[in-house]
Amino acid sequence: QLHIVESGGGLVQPGGSLNLTCLVVGYALDFYKIEWFRQAPGKEREGVSCISSNGGSITYADSVKGRFTISRDNAYNRVYLQLVSLRPDDTAVYYCNAFGPLTGREYWGQGTQVTVSS
Repeated sequence: QLHIVESGGGLVQPGGSLNLTCLVVGYALDFYKIEWFRQAPGKEREGVSCISSNGGSITYADSVKGRFTISRDNAYNRVYLQLVSLRPDDTAVYYCNAFGPLTGREYWGQGTQVTVSS
């Protein structure tokens, strides 16, 4: 069974930075597309950034373009999301989602809280 563990969230001041990590346990990461989502209080979950299984295709939500960077290291079963120039409206629980195109199955982590506040 595949499990996902997110880490790296925390409290940061506006303009600050954080580095989130998505660790995939149980299966090799190579075959999975990974997407970061976030959900702010009272709002729907939204996609933030997505990276294909080989890292060749990357997309970002308009609200984070130029500020967030996604990357992956399949050898270590990890996907990273670098957050810079953080704003209060980036405050949310950030979730990692793994999708296996061969099986059609997807998996979610438990989320990591990012709070941007002065």
